[in-house]
This record gives sequence, structure tokens and C-alpha cells, in this order.
Amino acid sequence: MGFKILGRDDITTESVRMVVAAPFVARKCEPGQFVILRLDERGERIPLTIADFDRGAGTVTIIFQKVGKTTYHLATFREGEEIRDFVGPLGRHLDLGKIGTVACLGGGLGIAPIYPKVRALKAGGNYVVSIIGARRKDFVILEDEMRAQSDELFVTTDDGSYGLHGFVTDQLKLLLEEGRKFDTCLAVGPIPMMEAVCKLTAAHDLPTLVSLDTIMVDGTGMCGSCRVTVGDETKFTCVDGPVFDGHQVDWLEAKARQRRYHPQEREAMEKFETERGTA
Repeated sequence: MGFKILGRDDITTESVRMVVAAPFVARKCEPGQFVILRLDERGERIPLTIADFDRGAGTVTIIFQKVGKTTYHLATFREGEEIRDFVGPLGRHLDLGKIGTVACLGGGLGIAPIYPKVRALKAGGNYVVSIIGARRKDFVILEDEMRAQSDELFVTTDDGSYGLHGFVTDQLKLLLEEGRKFDTCLAVGPIPMMEAVCKLTAAHDLPTLVSLDTIMVDGTGMCGSCRVTVGDETKFTCVDGPVFDGHQVDWLEAKARQRRYHPQEREAMEKFETERGTA
């Protein structure tokens, strides 16, 4: 018995949104948590952030980018098909109470996991300034949803095709230079983007939380694949995170560990394309 896909749509040429029937996960999940799924008996286990959930309907929404063998395979699944395993919620949820004025930055696919945090912050009575960015206009996701849950929304694109020509850090820098005051900052996206945000906010003494997307296998702290160094301490992203103080993360180590399975990932993708006749 698997987990049925109740809805599926391509939100960009590279990104897919799926609504999955998972009532036990939906009942317990909170912003900041994730699931680990497996497509079939022979599939690998991959972590995906919970982008949204509906406790009443018993559904969990995932948004993923087609970047490797498993995500390309998952993108071939259609409404009515089932995912073999869908385990969660995993990780520590982000306790979002009354903070004040919060800058929320989502880069690329990181817009999906920042969305439930933004929604929770807004519901908690905070003033939310959201900045989202993508490579170009047609890669911007969840703009309407983010706008509805934000007091202010800014959009950036790398190529200047929409919004500010630049990165999310450029927009945040402009606001800080204008004298805007924030009580904290949340950033979710690729490691280079989060590292850049933290360098900027450190210079302005702005507390910053990041959500790390490390390599995971079991999701329970047993395998050690997801370990990171935070403030000179070893942490396991799956049980201690995924949200950490960005100013304490060893970004050099995090980047190196993220690359360590690249040869195996390329080999798996090449085999998948050959088997499907798409190579």
C-alpha cells in the first residue's frame, strides 16, 4: 500500500508540485520539517521539504526540481499513481512565535520551503518582508502564494527578466542600506545563496536562520551522511535541523560534503536515461 498522488502539475519546466495523500504525516507536520520518500522497492531514499499541508484533507504538498535520477523518475509519476514510502514528519520544526519584522529570502526551489514559514510568521502577527529570486522569470514559483502571506514581496531574477536584476542578496542589501530594520532573517535556497546571505547579514548584526538541504539516507541520525559543523559542534541535519544559525555554519565543509557523491549521481542518471531510451 503506497501513498497516492492526488494532484500533480508542472510549475516550471524544471519543477513539479505534487499533492500526496498522507494523513498521518499531515496530522503532525509543522513548518521547517521534511519527508523522506522512496519510489519503489529498489529506489533510493531522498528528503524533500514539506511545502504545504492540509490537516483536514490529510494531504502533504511537495515541490521538487528535476536534478537527478530519482527526481526525474518521480516527475514521470501521474495523478492516481502511488509513491512506495513517504515517511515523516522528520526534523525539528521551526518554532515561529512573535518575532517582529522578519526578512524571508527564498532562492530558486528554496521558495517552496520558505513558504510555510512565511505563512506561519504572518499568522503569528509578524511583519513579513519576503524576497524571492530565480534565474529568470519563468522559473519564479509560488509568487501569488508568497504575496498573499507577506506584508511586502520583492522579486529578483539573475537575468533581469523580472523584478530586480540581481540576486536576493542584492535586494536585501538595498533595503538594509535604506535603513530598514529587521529583527531576524530566514534564508532557504542553494548553499552559495545562503552563505552569501549570511555574509551580508553578519555585517549588519542581523540574526539569520538557514534551512540546510544535506545528503540524507535514513533521516533518523543513524547514518551520519547529513552531518554538518555548526559553531564548532557536529550536528545531524535530519534530527538537529534542518534549520540552524547561519552565522555558525561551516559553509566550506557543507559545500564539500554536498559534492561527494557527484560521480555516483551522474552514473545513476546516465543509467536511468539509457533504460528509458532518452539518452
